[in-house]
Amino acid sequence: MTIVAQAYSSTRRSAAIPDVAGREFLIFTLGKEEYGIDILKVQELRGYDNVTYIANAPDFLKGVVNLRGVITPIIDMRIKFKLTATPYDQFTVVIILHFESRTAGIVVDGVSDVITLSADQIKPPPQMGTVLKTDYLIGLGALDDRMLILLDIDKLMSSEEIGLVNNLTA
Repeated sequence: MTIVAQAYSSTRRSAAIPDVAGREFLIFTLGKEEYGIDILKVQELRGYDNVTYIANAPDFLKGVVNLRGVITPIIDMRIKFKLTATPYDQFTVVIILHFESRTAGIVVDGVSDVITLSADQIKPPPQMGTVLKTDYLIGLGALDDRMLILLDIDKLMSSEEIGLVNNLTA
């Protein structure tokens, strides 16, 4: 029975988690939580600067900036994840991402480090049914006493509600 359970768990794990073991993740914070995104998706880190507001845009879309000739939407991840808003300060960071031939920036509270996670440090995301969409989660990274929420930024940015960003920059 144990061997069958281990085989099932191993099969379920490999199907649920993309091959991310050994990849480097940029770790950023939103409130007390730490999130990770594939470092290869990161173009640059910037301080928060004024944006041009777009009328009738969703509230998480702060606006757009002209980044060396490329109109780049800026998304506030606190608002996107329905967290309490806090004023931007000197620690607020905009992570400029490159994904699927697009560029977008995400506003986060801060960036802490870049880490590499092994396969045994990455756990599958919890199954929440229809209560909570978790399709943009790669998994949870366990690093000592830290729990890192690993995001699939391509899936997050192309999700239904953020898909609007692709239309604004097309």
